[in-house]
Amino acid sequence: MSEQNEMRLTQMCSCAGCAAKIKAKDLEKVLQAVNYPCDPRALAGQSSGDDAVVVKISDDLALVQTIDFFTPVVDDPFRFGRVAAANALSDVYAMGGTPFTAMNVTCFPIKSMGTELLSLILKGGLEKVLESGAVMAGGHTVEDPEPKFGLAVTGLINPKNMVRKDGAKPGDILVLTKPLGTGVLNTAHKFNDIGKEELEGVLTSMETLNKYSSEAMVSLGIKAGTDVTGYGLFGHGLEMARNAGVCFEFQSSELPFLPGAREAYLRGNIPGGSVANLEYAKPFMEAEDGIAPEVIGLMGDAQTSGGLLMAVNPEKVDALLKLLKPLFAAPKVIGRVKVLEDAKYLRVLK
Repeated sequence: MSEQNEMRLTQMCSCAGCAAKIKAKDLEKVLQAVNYPCDPRALAGQSSGDDAVVVKISDDLALVQTIDFFTPVVDDPFRFGRVAAANALSDVYAMGGTPFTAMNVTCFPIKSMGTELLSLILKGGLEKVLESGAVMAGGHTVEDPEPKFGLAVTGLINPKNMVRKDGAKPGDILVLTKPLGTGVLNTAHKFNDIGKEELEGVLTSMETLNKYSSEAMVSLGIKAGTDVTGYGLFGHGLEMARNAGVCFEFQSSELPFLPGAREAYLRGNIPGGSVANLEYAKPFMEAEDGIAPEVIGLMGDAQTSGGLLMAVNPEKVDALLKLLKPLFAAPKVIGRVKVLEDAKYLRVLK
Protein backbone atom coordinates (compact mmCIF):
# COMPACT_ATOMS: atom_id res chain seq x y z
CA MET A 1 0.00 0.00 0.00
CA SER A 2 1.32 3.41 -0.92
CA GLU A 3 1.95 6.19 1.58
CA GLN A 4 -0.99 8.05 0.04
CA ASN A 5 -3.39 5.18 0.74
CA GLU A 6 -2.24 5.09 4.35
CA MET A 7 -3.58 8.62 4.85
CA ARG A 8 -6.84 8.56 6.81
CA LEU A 9 -9.47 10.45 4.86
CA THR A 10 -11.67 10.85 7.93
CA GLN A 11 -8.88 12.77 9.70
CA MET A 12 -8.83 15.41 6.97
CA CYS A 13 -12.25 16.86 7.79
CA SER A 14 -13.88 18.36 10.86
CA CYS A 15 -17.27 16.76 10.24
CA ALA A 16 -18.12 13.60 8.31
CA GLY A 17 -20.79 12.78 5.74
CA CYS A 18 -24.31 14.19 6.01
CA ALA A 19 -23.52 15.37 9.53
CA ALA A 20 -21.57 18.14 7.76
CA LYS A 21 -24.77 19.69 6.39
CA ILE A 22 -25.70 23.21 7.43
CA LYS A 23 -28.07 22.87 10.37
CA ALA A 24 -31.79 22.87 9.54
CA LYS A 25 -32.54 25.95 11.66
CA ASP A 26 -29.76 27.95 9.99
CA LEU A 27 -30.71 26.81 6.51
CA GLU A 28 -34.32 27.94 7.07
CA LYS A 29 -33.07 31.45 7.89
CA VAL A 30 -30.83 31.53 4.82
CA LEU A 31 -33.56 30.47 2.41
CA GLN A 32 -36.14 32.83 3.91
CA ALA A 33 -33.79 35.73 3.22
CA VAL A 34 -33.22 34.68 -0.41
CA ASN A 35 -36.94 34.32 -1.22
CA TYR A 36 -36.69 32.14 -4.33
CA PRO A 37 -39.66 32.62 -6.72
CA CYS A 38 -41.94 29.68 -7.41
CA ASP A 39 -42.11 28.58 -11.04
CA PRO A 40 -45.30 26.86 -12.28
CA ARG A 41 -43.16 24.35 -14.18
CA ALA A 42 -41.82 23.01 -10.86
CA LEU A 43 -44.14 20.30 -9.60
CA ALA A 44 -42.22 19.80 -6.34
CA GLY A 45 -39.12 20.96 -4.55
CA GLN A 46 -39.28 24.76 -4.63
CA SER A 47 -41.63 25.31 -1.71
CA SER A 48 -42.60 21.82 -0.53
CA GLY A 49 -39.24 20.97 1.03
CA ASP A 50 -38.96 17.83 -1.07
CA ASP A 51 -35.72 15.96 -1.66
CA ALA A 52 -35.31 17.09 -5.27
CA VAL A 53 -36.92 19.49 -7.70
CA VAL A 54 -39.34 17.98 -10.21
CA VAL A 55 -39.79 20.02 -13.40
CA LYS A 56 -42.58 19.21 -15.83
CA ILE A 57 -41.74 18.49 -19.46
CA SER A 58 -45.07 16.98 -20.51
CA ASP A 59 -48.12 15.41 -18.86
CA ASP A 60 -46.35 12.08 -18.47
CA LEU A 61 -42.68 13.12 -18.16
CA ALA A 62 -40.73 15.31 -15.77
CA LEU A 63 -37.10 15.84 -14.74
CA VAL A 64 -35.93 15.16 -11.20
CA GLN A 65 -32.80 17.12 -10.30
CA THR A 66 -30.62 17.06 -7.20
CA ILE A 67 -27.06 17.50 -5.98
CA ASP A 68 -25.38 16.05 -2.91
CA PHE A 69 -21.75 15.84 -1.82
CA PHE A 70 -19.93 15.60 1.50
CA THR A 71 -16.73 14.88 3.38
CA PRO A 72 -15.41 11.31 3.93
CA VAL A 73 -17.23 8.97 6.31
CA VAL A 74 -14.70 6.16 5.85
CA ASP A 75 -10.96 5.94 5.23
CA ASP A 76 -11.21 3.53 2.28
CA PRO A 77 -11.41 5.87 -0.76
CA PHE A 78 -13.17 3.36 -3.02
CA ARG A 79 -15.90 2.71 -0.47
CA PHE A 80 -16.22 6.42 0.28
CA GLY A 81 -16.97 6.91 -3.41
CA ARG A 82 -19.62 4.19 -3.29
CA VAL A 83 -21.29 5.66 -0.20
CA ALA A 84 -21.29 9.24 -1.51
CA ALA A 85 -22.77 8.18 -4.85
CA ALA A 86 -25.47 6.04 -3.21
CA ASN A 87 -26.37 8.97 -0.99
CA ALA A 88 -26.62 11.42 -3.92
CA LEU A 89 -28.72 9.06 -6.02
CA SER A 90 -31.09 8.60 -3.09
CA ASP A 91 -32.86 11.94 -3.54
CA VAL A 92 -34.10 10.85 -6.96
CA TYR A 93 -35.26 7.52 -5.55
CA ALA A 94 -37.03 9.26 -2.67
CA MET A 95 -39.19 11.14 -5.19
CA GLY A 96 -40.03 7.92 -7.05
CA GLY A 97 -37.78 8.75 -10.00
CA THR A 98 -35.17 6.86 -12.02
CA PRO A 99 -31.63 8.31 -12.32
CA PHE A 100 -30.77 9.20 -15.93
CA THR A 101 -27.46 11.10 -15.80
CA ALA A 102 -24.90 11.75 -13.05
CA MET A 103 -21.98 14.20 -12.83
CA ASN A 104 -19.14 14.10 -10.31
CA VAL A 105 -18.75 16.97 -7.84
CA THR A 106 -15.23 16.75 -6.40
CA CYS A 107 -13.09 18.81 -4.03
CA PHE A 108 -9.66 17.35 -3.31
CA PRO A 109 -6.14 18.35 -2.15
CA ILE A 110 -4.51 17.06 -5.31
CA LYS A 111 -1.29 19.06 -4.72
CA SER A 112 -0.60 17.39 -1.39
CA MET A 113 -2.19 13.97 -1.91
CA GLY A 114 -1.67 13.25 -5.59
CA THR A 115 -4.04 11.43 -7.92
CA GLU A 116 -4.27 7.84 -6.65
CA LEU A 117 -6.80 8.35 -3.87
CA LEU A 118 -9.02 10.54 -6.03
CA SER A 119 -9.05 7.92 -8.79
CA LEU A 120 -10.25 5.33 -6.28
CA ILE A 121 -13.01 7.64 -5.00
CA LEU A 122 -14.23 8.24 -8.56
CA LYS A 123 -14.12 4.52 -9.35
CA GLY A 124 -16.28 3.77 -6.33
CA GLY A 125 -18.79 6.41 -7.34
CA LEU A 126 -18.86 5.13 -10.92
CA GLU A 127 -19.71 1.63 -9.73
CA LYS A 128 -22.87 2.86 -8.01
CA VAL A 129 -23.87 5.10 -10.92
CA LEU A 130 -23.63 2.11 -13.26
CA GLU A 131 -25.68 0.01 -10.83
CA SER A 132 -28.36 2.70 -10.91
CA GLY A 133 -28.50 2.52 -14.71
CA ALA A 134 -27.63 6.20 -15.13
CA VAL A 135 -25.14 7.65 -17.61
CA MET A 136 -21.95 9.02 -16.06
CA ALA A 137 -21.58 12.42 -17.71
CA GLY A 138 -18.36 13.96 -16.40
CA GLY A 139 -18.29 16.53 -13.61
CA HIS A 140 -16.28 19.28 -11.97
CA THR A 141 -13.23 19.35 -9.68
CA VAL A 142 -11.84 21.96 -7.29
CA GLU A 143 -8.56 22.00 -5.35
CA ASP A 144 -9.53 21.96 -1.65
CA PRO A 145 -7.61 21.02 1.52
CA GLU A 146 -10.67 19.10 2.76
CA PRO A 147 -11.81 16.27 0.42
CA LYS A 148 -15.44 16.16 -0.64
CA PHE A 149 -17.26 14.03 -3.20
CA GLY A 150 -20.76 13.52 -4.51
CA LEU A 151 -22.96 13.75 -7.57
CA ALA A 152 -25.30 16.05 -9.42
CA VAL A 153 -28.07 13.73 -10.63
CA THR A 154 -30.84 14.15 -13.18
CA GLY A 155 -33.65 11.61 -13.14
CA LEU A 156 -36.85 10.95 -15.02
CA ILE A 157 -40.31 10.49 -13.55
CA ASN A 158 -43.93 10.21 -14.56
CA PRO A 159 -45.61 12.98 -12.53
CA LYS A 160 -48.40 10.56 -11.66
CA ASN A 161 -45.87 8.45 -9.73
CA MET A 162 -44.28 11.35 -7.85
CA VAL A 163 -43.66 10.79 -4.13
CA ARG A 164 -43.73 13.89 -1.93
CA LYS A 165 -43.18 14.88 1.68
CA ASP A 166 -46.67 16.34 2.07
CA GLY A 167 -48.75 13.27 1.23
CA ALA A 168 -49.11 11.51 4.61
CA LYS A 169 -52.68 10.96 5.87
CA PRO A 170 -54.06 9.99 9.29
CA GLY A 171 -54.23 6.21 9.50
CA ASP A 172 -51.17 5.64 7.32
CA ILE A 173 -48.47 3.28 8.60
CA LEU A 174 -44.85 4.45 8.85
CA VAL A 175 -42.27 2.12 7.28
CA LEU A 176 -38.48 2.56 7.42
CA THR A 177 -36.29 0.58 5.02
CA LYS A 178 -32.83 0.86 6.66
CA PRO A 179 -31.68 0.77 10.28
CA LEU A 180 -30.51 3.91 12.07
CA GLY A 181 -27.09 4.72 13.47
CA THR A 182 -24.75 5.62 10.61
CA GLY A 183 -23.83 8.96 12.19
CA VAL A 184 -22.60 7.60 15.52
CA LEU A 185 -20.87 4.63 13.88
CA ASN A 186 -19.07 6.86 11.37
CA THR A 187 -17.93 9.05 14.26
CA ALA A 188 -16.76 5.97 16.14
CA HIS A 189 -14.80 4.89 13.06
CA LYS A 190 -13.09 8.27 12.88
CA PHE A 191 -11.87 7.81 16.45
CA ASN A 192 -10.95 4.10 16.10
CA ASP A 193 -13.79 3.12 18.43
CA ILE A 194 -15.54 0.55 16.26
CA GLY A 195 -14.97 -3.13 15.48
CA LYS A 196 -14.49 -4.57 11.99
CA GLU A 197 -17.92 -6.24 11.93
CA GLU A 198 -19.68 -3.05 13.02
CA LEU A 199 -17.79 -1.04 10.40
CA GLU A 200 -18.67 -3.51 7.68
CA GLY A 201 -22.33 -3.37 8.74
CA VAL A 202 -22.59 0.39 8.49
CA LEU A 203 -20.67 0.50 5.19
CA THR A 204 -22.89 -2.15 3.62
CA SER A 205 -25.99 -0.24 4.68
CA MET A 206 -24.71 3.08 3.32
CA GLU A 207 -23.57 1.53 0.02
CA THR A 208 -26.97 -0.06 -0.63
CA LEU A 209 -28.95 1.90 -3.21
CA ASN A 210 -32.50 2.92 -2.39
CA LYS A 211 -33.31 1.93 -5.96
CA TYR A 212 -35.06 -1.27 -5.01
CA SER A 213 -37.17 0.15 -2.19
CA SER A 214 -38.12 3.06 -4.46
CA GLU A 215 -39.27 0.67 -7.17
CA ALA A 216 -41.39 -1.18 -4.61
CA MET A 217 -42.85 2.13 -3.38
CA VAL A 218 -43.79 3.26 -6.88
CA SER A 219 -45.19 -0.13 -7.91
CA LEU A 220 -47.68 0.04 -5.03
CA GLY A 221 -48.70 3.64 -5.70
CA ILE A 222 -47.31 5.01 -2.43
CA LYS A 223 -47.29 8.82 -2.59
CA ALA A 224 -45.74 9.99 0.70
CA GLY A 225 -42.09 9.48 1.58
CA THR A 226 -38.56 10.82 1.92
CA ASP A 227 -35.06 9.52 2.52
CA VAL A 228 -33.57 9.77 5.99
CA THR A 229 -30.24 11.57 5.77
CA GLY A 230 -28.50 14.46 7.52
CA TYR A 231 -31.43 15.70 9.62
CA GLY A 232 -32.13 12.25 11.04
CA LEU A 233 -35.42 10.45 11.52
CA PHE A 234 -36.71 13.30 13.67
CA GLY A 235 -35.77 16.03 11.21
CA HIS A 236 -37.03 14.35 8.06
CA GLY A 237 -40.08 12.96 9.87
CA LEU A 238 -40.85 16.49 11.06
CA GLU A 239 -40.63 17.77 7.47
CA MET A 240 -43.16 15.18 6.33
CA ALA A 241 -45.53 15.64 9.26
CA ARG A 242 -45.49 19.44 9.17
CA ASN A 243 -45.95 19.60 5.39
CA ALA A 244 -48.94 17.25 5.63
CA GLY A 245 -50.42 18.81 8.78
CA VAL A 246 -50.39 15.52 10.71
CA CYS A 247 -48.63 13.88 13.67
CA PHE A 248 -46.08 11.08 13.27
CA GLU A 249 -46.32 8.65 16.18
CA PHE A 250 -43.21 6.48 16.46
CA GLN A 251 -43.09 3.20 18.37
CA SER A 252 -39.60 3.28 19.87
CA SER A 253 -39.52 -0.46 20.59
CA GLU A 254 -39.87 -1.18 16.85
CA LEU A 255 -37.05 1.05 15.62
CA PRO A 256 -34.22 -0.80 13.82
CA PHE A 257 -30.62 0.07 14.72
CA LEU A 258 -27.36 -0.93 13.10
CA PRO A 259 -25.25 -3.38 15.15
CA GLY A 260 -23.20 -1.46 17.68
CA ALA A 261 -25.03 1.85 17.18
CA ARG A 262 -26.57 2.05 20.65
CA GLU A 263 -23.28 1.15 22.30
CA ALA A 264 -21.35 3.66 20.19
CA TYR A 265 -23.80 6.39 21.20
CA LEU A 266 -23.41 5.57 24.89
CA ARG A 267 -19.62 5.75 24.48
CA GLY A 268 -20.03 9.37 23.36
CA ASN A 269 -19.62 9.06 19.58
CA ILE A 270 -22.22 11.71 18.84
CA PRO A 271 -21.84 13.96 15.75
CA GLY A 272 -22.47 17.66 16.20
CA GLY A 273 -25.14 17.46 13.50
CA SER A 274 -27.06 14.89 15.54
CA VAL A 275 -27.08 17.17 18.58
CA ALA A 276 -28.38 20.02 16.41
CA ASN A 277 -31.11 17.76 14.99
CA LEU A 278 -32.44 16.98 18.47
CA GLU A 279 -32.45 20.64 19.45
CA TYR A 280 -34.31 21.52 16.25
CA ALA A 281 -36.98 18.85 16.79
CA LYS A 282 -37.54 19.39 20.54
CA PRO A 283 -40.20 22.12 20.29
CA PHE A 284 -42.28 19.92 17.99
CA MET A 285 -42.02 16.55 19.77
CA GLU A 286 -42.96 14.77 22.94
CA ALA A 287 -41.84 11.39 24.24
CA GLU A 288 -43.19 9.04 26.88
CA ASP A 289 -41.16 8.56 30.05
CA GLY A 290 -38.85 5.57 30.28
CA ILE A 291 -37.46 5.56 26.74
CA ALA A 292 -33.70 4.92 26.74
CA PRO A 293 -31.77 8.14 26.02
CA GLU A 294 -29.72 6.52 23.26
CA VAL A 295 -32.95 5.61 21.44
CA ILE A 296 -34.07 9.25 21.42
CA GLY A 297 -30.53 10.26 20.46
CA LEU A 298 -30.40 7.87 17.52
CA MET A 299 -33.75 9.12 16.25
CA GLY A 300 -31.98 12.44 15.70
CA ASP A 301 -28.75 10.87 14.47
CA ALA A 302 -27.46 12.47 11.27
CA GLN A 303 -27.72 9.65 8.75
CA THR A 304 -25.57 9.21 5.67
CA SER A 305 -27.24 7.30 2.84
CA GLY A 306 -30.10 6.23 5.10
CA GLY A 307 -33.23 4.41 4.07
CA LEU A 308 -36.64 5.58 2.87
CA LEU A 309 -39.34 6.63 5.31
CA MET A 310 -42.79 6.03 3.82
CA ALA A 311 -46.33 6.76 4.95
CA VAL A 312 -48.29 3.78 3.64
CA ASN A 313 -51.98 2.98 3.36
CA PRO A 314 -52.59 0.08 5.81
CA GLU A 315 -53.95 -2.07 2.98
CA LYS A 316 -50.58 -1.89 1.18
CA VAL A 317 -48.21 -2.53 4.11
CA ASP A 318 -48.04 -6.32 3.81
CA ALA A 319 -47.38 -6.15 0.08
CA LEU A 320 -44.65 -3.55 0.62
CA LEU A 321 -42.88 -5.58 3.31
CA LYS A 322 -43.06 -8.67 1.10
CA LEU A 323 -41.26 -6.77 -1.66
CA LEU A 324 -38.68 -5.22 0.69
CA LYS A 325 -37.67 -8.15 2.89
CA PRO A 326 -35.61 -9.96 0.24
CA LEU A 327 -33.59 -6.74 -0.20
CA PHE A 328 -32.97 -5.45 3.33
CA ALA A 329 -32.32 -6.96 6.73
CA ALA A 330 -34.53 -4.53 8.59
CA PRO A 331 -37.51 -2.96 6.77
CA LYS A 332 -39.77 -2.21 9.72
CA VAL A 333 -43.14 -0.77 10.61
CA ILE A 334 -42.08 1.93 13.09
CA GLY A 335 -45.30 3.84 13.76
CA ARG A 336 -48.39 5.45 12.33
CA VAL A 337 -49.79 8.78 11.20
CA LYS A 338 -52.28 10.44 13.54
CA VAL A 339 -54.52 13.49 13.45
CA LEU A 340 -52.60 16.58 14.58
CA GLU A 341 -54.06 17.75 17.89
CA ASP A 342 -51.53 20.43 18.86
CA ALA A 343 -48.12 21.73 17.78
CA LYS A 344 -46.45 18.36 18.50
CA TYR A 345 -45.85 16.90 15.06
CA LEU A 346 -43.80 14.04 16.50
CA ARG A 347 -44.65 11.65 19.33
CA VAL A 348 -42.49 8.80 20.60
CA LEU A 349 -44.14 5.95 22.44
CA LYS A 350 -42.34 3.52 24.70
